[in-house]
Amino acid sequence: MNLLLDTHVFLWAVDDNPKLSAKARAAIVAGSNVVFVSAATAWEISIKKAIGKLKAPQGDYLEELRLHRFTSLDISTEHALAVENLPHYHKDPFDRMLIAQAQVERLTLVTGDLRLKAYPVKILEA
Repeated sequence: MNLLLDTHVFLWAVDDNPKLSAKARAAIVAGSNVVFVSAATAWEISIKKAIGKLKAPQGDYLEELRLHRFTSLDISTEHALAVENLPHYHKDPFDRMLIAQAQVERLTLVTGDLRLKAYPVKILEA
């Protein structure tokens, strides 16, 4: 299974936060799954840290990707254009990008935001 981590799930995974469900944690660490982290996640973390809205664990983002064997997923033009076709169930631009990427790349989105279940995308609850 190919997974795409929502931003909060990425932070929980690298921080070994107990909020992450056992099922999601098992899927993330399973060697048979490819785990993607979007460039949108780096963007969201950077913005929210800069305005004081997020206290992310200290450490280098790229180093965390490497340490956890996560695969970086760049934002393509196809991803950006796919956002236009999404219904407006959710207004958060970062989540909308993750939904578009999950759809285009046929990934399972790992998230605790159950509002995202309204979209036609596979969800693994975090």
